[in-house]
This record gives sequence, C-alpha cells and structure tokens, in this order.
Amino acid sequence: MTVYLGTFGQVELQRQFDGSELTSIINTSDVNVSGKRFSFDFKHGQLLTGDQVEIVSTDDSALDFISGYSKSGVKKFIYVDNLGGIRLYDTFAHAVNGGSANATALAAPGDDIPIRVNVENATFRLLAQCNGFELNTERETVDTTTLSDEFRSRVTSLMSGSGRMSGFWEYTGDTSNELPHYLLELSLRTKVGSQFKGRFYLKTKTYNPSGVADRLDDEIWYEFTGVLTACAVQFTTSSVVEITADFITTGPIEIKMELEPVNAVLQEDADDILLDQDAAAKLLLQTDQ
Repeated sequence: MTVYLGTFGQVELQRQFDGSELTSIINTSDVNVSGKRFSFDFKHGQLLTGDQVEIVSTDDSALDFISGYSKSGVKKFIYVDNLGGIRLYDTFAHAVNGGSANATALAAPGDDIPIRVNVENATFRLLAQCNGFELNTERETVDTTTLSDEFRSRVTSLMSGSGRMSGFWEYTGDTSNELPHYLLELSLRTKVGSQFKGRFYLKTKTYNPSGVADRLDDEIWYEFTGVLTACAVQFTTSSVVEITADFITTGPIEIKMELEPVNAVLQEDADDILLDQDAAAKLLLQTDQ
C-alpha cells in the first residue's frame, strides 16, 4: 500500500469579487500622463496590487485616458500605491513590481469618464510559502422522526465547508506566484468582499511514491469558492513570521482529478493560441484517449 507524505501539496488561488462592482468617474484632473498614473474615487483597500480588473465606461464612451485607445472597455493588471493611485500593466509580474517603466502609457482625456470596475482574474496562481492547509466538510441532517416511530430517523440536508491555511509571511520578491501578504489584504476588503476561488492539492505532478509510471503526472485537488473569515499574524522576536487564514466555503465543494495528459491546440505555424487573461495563458484541448 502506497503512503503519501504531506510534502508535495499546494494551494492555488484565483482572485475574485463577490459579484459587486465599483462605480466612479475618472476626471480629467485624475490622470497624470508623465507618471502613467490615474485615480478615481474608491475606498482604499478594495483594489489590490496584482488584481486583473476590467474597466468599462458606463456611457460607452472611449477610454481615451489610455494612450491610443478607442474602445469602451479594457482589461489590465494594476498596481495600487498608498494614495490610491493606479498604474496599468499587461502582466501580473509587472504589476507586482510596480514602477512606471512597464506601465501602460496614458493620455489626457477629453472629458470626464464614468466607469464600472470589476476584478476579472481568470488565472489560478500558486500561493507561495504555504506550509499547510485544512479543509473540513460537514453535512447537516433533518430529524424526520414521527410519534409512532420506535427509532429516530434523519435525512441528509445541506453541506458546508470550512478550513484554514497557513504560511510564512512574504510580500515581495516573487513575481509569478500569489504572495501570502495578499491574504492579509484580502481579509480587509469590505465593499467587494473577501472572496476567492481555491484549489487545494493532495497530489501534484511528479510526486509519485507509488512507483507506477502512469501515475507520475496525476493531480488530485479540492476546488471551491470561499470567503476569508479571519486572518492572523504570529510575530515573535527571532522567529519566522507566520500567518493563518480561516475561511468558509460559499458554494459546491468538488474533488477533481487530472489523470490524462493535457493537449495543446496549435496554429498552423505551431505557435500557441494565447488568451487575454495573461501573457502565459494558453487554450487547451480536451481529447479522448
């Protein structure tokens, strides 16, 4: 019998809003062309550095504050500074690094632009420095016992889930993975909620204590949408700073298995077909074996 050690699991998170949206107006005075920076009225902490946001003008006017742009909607990664100023970027890595060098060029808008903003992340990112997680599922029961029964009877009812993840605190240095510092920021979101979509892996690729060659690249994970309910920081002198985040699930809890190799759809010139959510995102093909 094969025994798996809790060494090669991992947690992946996808940033989400809880269905809410931010509405505001980009005034002509809100755009700093030379600094590639703009702002609009929103409560600080609702948008976080690394969010991929969709900005849409509510009156279908062009987002002409973006240099050379004539459409009414755009999807970009953002960096948010301490004053609520925003820079736009094409990739998550550039957004996390910040700075004006890789930021999208801006232009002075011709008029005020009413906008609607949603977080539209489509990519799961590995949670860096995660050292453990716990997921609990429970099902409620309803008592259906009648007076004539000799034994108590019950039927199953709603299912719910809760859990906790922990990790070593980190806030900078990794431009491809989701940093644990994001959990601290996510727990403080108020208007748009502290919602996320997560994949909690029990087995990852290349971890194969069974020794069966066909099982080398198998992946098994739980997938669900959850909301952070608590986030704690443990700080002790001369010790590693750790964080723990408690959550509850808000929808179906599924256990999924990837047991077949993933195939890619290629163009005639053998290049990948790229998607708009990230420079590294690709269109995949499901095939029958």
